[in-house]
Amino acid sequence: MISLLIGVPLIGAFYLRFLLPTSVNQERENSLVKRISLIISVIVFGFSVITWVMFDDTVTGYQMVTYLNRGITSIPLGVDGLSLFFVVLTGLLTPICLLASWDNVTENVRGFYIINLVTSGLLMAVFLVSDLLMFYVAFESVLVPLFFMIIIWSSSNTRERSAYLLFLYTLRGSLFMLLAIMHIYTFVGSTDFVLLSMCNISLRSQKWLWIGFFIALRVKTPLVPFHIWLPRAHADAPLAGSMVLAGTVLKLATYGYLRVMITLLPDATAYFLPLILTVRVISLIYSSVATLRQVDFKALVAYSSVSHMAVVVLGLFSNSLVGIEGGILLSIAHGLVSPALFILVGGVLYDRYHTRDLIYYRGLHSVMPMFAVFFFIATSCNMGVPLSLNWVSEYMALTGIFQESPIRGVIGASGIVLSAGYSIWLWGRMVAGSWSQYMSFTVDITRRETIVLVTLILPVIVLGIAPNILINSLHRSVSGLLYLV
Repeated sequence: MISLLIGVPLIGAFYLRFLLPTSVNQERENSLVKRISLIISVIVFGFSVITWVMFDDTVTGYQMVTYLNRGITSIPLGVDGLSLFFVVLTGLLTPICLLASWDNVTENVRGFYIINLVTSGLLMAVFLVSDLLMFYVAFESVLVPLFFMIIIWSSSNTRERSAYLLFLYTLRGSLFMLLAIMHIYTFVGSTDFVLLSMCNISLRSQKWLWIGFFIALRVKTPLVPFHIWLPRAHADAPLAGSMVLAGTVLKLATYGYLRVMITLLPDATAYFLPLILTVRVISLIYSSVATLRQVDFKALVAYSSVSHMAVVVLGLFSNSLVGIEGGILLSIAHGLVSPALFILVGGVLYDRYHTRDLIYYRGLHSVMPMFAVFFFIATSCNMGVPLSLNWVSEYMALTGIFQESPIRGVIGASGIVLSAGYSIWLWGRMVAGSWSQYMSFTVDITRRETIVLVTLILPVIVLGIAPNILINSLHRSVSGLLYLV
């Protein structure tokens, strides 16, 4: 089952590229490619749900362990409570990304859907491999399809700059991670997560290794001042690229903090804890204030992601059960709400008016009432109102950090006020008021867009009402993580 989560999308991409014959009728060929890709992605999501159903939340450690044997190498795969819901999130977002881009991509359709399937397989590999070196390989491999997605299918004049910012920022940061992994392999002789968790690494060595991993994951999170690549990549990426970046790519750092820094380097994590919390609080305040000044609505949603990920990291490094669980839940909530916002502003509105400037939008409620309703629900969830998973997770994360440091907890809580400020301002600026003279009349959201938005927003509300659906599977693994630390 575990190997199918990685193999099915990669095999599907291979089939579309080399085995599916071309057709004289380009429109028919594109339709066939879309349908096959969607079926493959739905099958992968089904496998991820089955993995969740089969998961035993009463035990710790990896489950459903399997090995991919390739010559003399053997790659261990498995899933535990820390990676389970990231796997399900990746499986859910892939068919949603394909549906959201169903009518947006008109050129090189086959290549676009192949790129999305490859990205899905590589993201699954990041969360399923239980080897540190293979984690790095999968971690960096995700950059390649995202780079080409921005370069080829973006309509922005600055797409080359944005793609290179994404690639070079994250690649250079990850070189320090590679050096740390090489150092670990030299002295331990293995990069298996289970074996490394039982090794006793000296505090001095942990400090240097921790710095290497921290630089790489700080860029990928991203945190100030290494966040410059994210708003540009979001603004210039096609819709599916923005959704993947916000929904899953930003979660790679969250998973890396849990899997590597907290688990393998606990003493160094405790030593550098004041530094981590200070950097996170600065990133939270800066990104929240910067969001209020954005006039490009895709950049605005991107800056809000920096703010939310800062809260995630505050929870993960709170050294408490409630804080770590809150950080993981907020990652899942953000992975659902942020793609919904990108569909609304970068899909629905941009497809109709072909501009991202907020100054041209006003009074959308009078022409697009269903859009106004969905936009209100998504922005409300984004700022963490009760009955949403965002509210539950932010409360848990901030409770955990308040127990660790009341001052930083109070400062971190100010991000909720700033989040409410820019969310209310965005909705009021675009939806409320009189009809803008710069806008023509258009149709409301379509049936396809409605299905995609409901699929993303409904789980946020259901899990906000009943968060124990997720917490029950998280509790044992997080408790084991704290016990190990």
